[in-house]
Amino acid sequence: MSIRLLDVLEHSTLTPADPVIRAAAAVAAETQLRWIHSSEVLDIAPLLSGGELLLTGGQALAAASDKRRTGYIWELSEHGVAALAIETGAALPSIPSSMIAAAESAGLPLVELRKRVPFVGVMEAINSLLVSESAGQLQQADQASHAMAVELAHGGSLDRVLTVLADATGSEVVLTTNAGVTLASALPAGHTEESEPAASAEAGPDPVREIHVDVSVRGIPSARLTLYVRGDADINLARIAGSRSVDILALALLQRMPPGLKEMAGAALIRAIDSGTQSWRLQQLAPAAGIAAQAHLVAVVVRSAGSRQTRTNVDHLLDRVARHSVSYADNAELLALAVLHPDSLQDDRNAIVAGLQSIAFAAGIVGAVGPVASGISVAPWSLTEARLTLDLAADGDPGRAGHGQSGAALDAEAFAVERLAFHSLDEGLRTDFVRQQLGAILDYDAQRRSLLVETLRVWLDSGCNTAQAARELHLERQSMHQRLQRIFSLCGGDPRGTGRLAALHLATRLTPRLATTLLTQT
Repeated sequence: MSIRLLDVLEHSTLTPADPVIRAAAAVAAETQLRWIHSSEVLDIAPLLSGGELLLTGGQALAAASDKRRTGYIWELSEHGVAALAIETGAALPSIPSSMIAAAESAGLPLVELRKRVPFVGVMEAINSLLVSESAGQLQQADQASHAMAVELAHGGSLDRVLTVLADATGSEVVLTTNAGVTLASALPAGHTEESEPAASAEAGPDPVREIHVDVSVRGIPSARLTLYVRGDADINLARIAGSRSVDILALALLQRMPPGLKEMAGAALIRAIDSGTQSWRLQQLAPAAGIAAQAHLVAVVVRSAGSRQTRTNVDHLLDRVARHSVSYADNAELLALAVLHPDSLQDDRNAIVAGLQSIAFAAGIVGAVGPVASGISVAPWSLTEARLTLDLAADGDPGRAGHGQSGAALDAEAFAVERLAFHSLDEGLRTDFVRQQLGAILDYDAQRRSLLVETLRVWLDSGCNTAQAARELHLERQSMHQRLQRIFSLCGGDPRGTGRLAALHLATRLTPRLATTLLTQT
């Protein structure tokens, strides 16, 4: 017997909170729970695996912008969170209407807790019930996985293997390639194509909930398993059974359609680029990976990319945008090469940067797109510059790169000045240059704990647009003008219209990485 959201709202530990459903009430009636979790972190969505009731006290939401609040709703929905319960009170007197509207649109049940209750007590009581239920679901999922293995061992087709999973979960099951081509599908017993329309969130009177599981063969993302869970079917059983079936499906794919030579050659090519192999060897390896020796390409580096989902998301992006791509991952990094269309080099590269920035990286995961390399022999340079960008951002201020709230996605071209200085000047020369240009401002900041250097950098990055810089710094225009007057008095006057503007801009871009050294000298 699955545990539903309405059961939890009526549980003795939660009724004292006087809960009321504010959005997606129709969905709430059918919502099943896998776990209860509490967090005040707004970037929690990528760390959740789906099916959770998330409890929050609302403090972080009270301080967030309206855009961030609605973004929070959509992120939770996209990651399969079952429902969100927000405690209202002194910090957040009521749930903003924008969040209610977003939750209704996203189909995410939104619950207001109008009185305070100890979240720990709620989680202990309900999660103990969910653990007991999960034990039975795990047993059923393992039985299904074993039956799938038996079917495969007896020579069953992919359709037959999926039928076992469909019957065990009561769900329609579809296996597709990463490009969306259907490899196999199955309906549960008692359902036919005539009685059950094609799987769709809009089909039929019953709500359809989708579960997606990526399937990799020898470390290469090769397919996606989708379970369409209807009506009263147990979504948590479907989620567990789908995950448990990955190894069996990978073996089935390996027997019927092993990873092609291009994928293997692509991984070998990237390893060769990463290890500093001579250019003549790269020109030999590239054609086998489907890359012309003179192709225009960019390197992509994602650091701390151990998660399968991260690699799948990046591979899907490159498959969609690039002319061709190859990737290779270990526990520390995901490395990829994307071949650009010759008539749209910058457009393709911009689309890759934007796509990477739109991926909801978990905290601690950072990625960078290198400059365009003209030919496979120059690919190691693009890879090196992407890595250097990550190193510079780690010591500096990656915020200007426009990445999302969770992880970071950086554009090496946004760090062109810092990369040039890194290659051309040693650290001592860079430190001396920054001290010569910004010494008085740095001293002022150190003595008063102010942010004049940062203000100057944002102003210069905006093209000396005072209004835009004020918006980025969340300052009133009068406050911005006062800061600029103080900066000009410290650096010898307004630099606009003088030869000093470029030097000041370069110094502000070098300052974050050298901050520790400079502070020890003041």
